[in-house]
Amino acid sequence: MVIMGIEKLVVSLKSKIRSLKTKKPYDKIEKSDSMRFEIRSRKAKKLIEKTLKIADSPKTRTYAF
Repeated sequence: MVIMGIEKLVVSLKSKIRSLKTKKPYDKIEKSDSMRFEIRSRKAKKLIEKTLKIADSPKTRTYAF
């Protein structure tokens, strides 16, 4: 009884996977200059936060760039 339920589940999963493969892939969006600027500024903010966290820590640590 349990085996038949598992078989039905496997068959339904296989059919869902096949249907997902047949769909057209999405068009890749090109990054605009403003998107690139936003990504760089987010990375810079994270680096600044990390550096300040290390500088404010009670232990003396050096941070190698």
